[in-house]
Amino acid sequence: MTIDAALLRYYQGIAEAFPPLAPDADAQTVRGRFSQVAKAYARTRGDAVAAEDIEIPLEGRTLAARIYKPKAARGALPLIVYFHGGGWVVGDLETHDGLAERLAQDSQCAVASVDYRLAPEHPFPAPCDDALDALIWLAEHRSRLGFATDRLAVGGDSAGAHLAVVAARGANERVAGLVGLQLLLYPVMRRQFESSSCVANANGPGLTNDEMKWYWAQFLSGETPRDHDVRAFPLSEPFERTPASALIVAAAYDPLYDDAYELKRFLEANGGRGEMIDARDMTHGFARLHSQSEAALAWLRKIGERTGELVRG
Repeated sequence: MTIDAALLRYYQGIAEAFPPLAPDADAQTVRGRFSQVAKAYARTRGDAVAAEDIEIPLEGRTLAARIYKPKAARGALPLIVYFHGGGWVVGDLETHDGLAERLAQDSQCAVASVDYRLAPEHPFPAPCDDALDALIWLAEHRSRLGFATDRLAVGGDSAGAHLAVVAARGANERVAGLVGLQLLLYPVMRRQFESSSCVANANGPGLTNDEMKWYWAQFLSGETPRDHDVRAFPLSEPFERTPASALIVAAAYDPLYDDAYELKRFLEANGGRGEMIDARDMTHGFARLHSQSEAALAWLRKIGERTGELVRG
């Protein structure tokens, strides 16, 4: 199996249309480029899902969020609280709009995409605090917002999956069983760069080892966490309570491929359940690129449909 040809054409198109950034480009420049590329390849939102922007008032700050509801669904919908990827540094509601919309459509669940604060302006633990506090706020306001109060999931891609794991753990330590499912797309779990998948896929496309090192440096550029701080390193300590079940998505051509399977083993060692979807022809970040690749769209549809089944089950 090789990388999907349509994805390879997408990466080639980016290389031709956007000159490479300087090696010492700062976070704002990298963030701007990420948004620029996402906007250039964005598709028009369809008519199957309604989207509404809201604000989440938290102590000392207010976070933006966007709620997606499939129009064909009836009754109080299960809620998926979602955190976008981007190495804790880039990405926002707009760059992941299509992914969140598609997830709502295919899962037939409501999706609340949260615009948490980004490093290095807001380094660790700010993104982790935002994820947990936003999840708790949305859980507490489910009835007022019209969502089902007995089915709650949390999800994310890449660094957003890291935040989802952190938030789910923190929420369930406060209220046992509050989060029933984790949806974790190509999650970053460990600050290490020498696993077999890191070596095999060190130069991308989609994500490189050097980029991941830079993202970690930005994320941890403030307060230095302890080696066993699970907010920074989610696999460093056993769970106090049985972890929420997880649907974990791995991309075969991704430096983080091994992280996905390490997370599955860790959850199961702590009494949880992990189900894998192994996207054998995909790269890191493919879920955002479903408008560029029929294969990526098929994988994302499978992910969304299975998420809906698990949330309701």
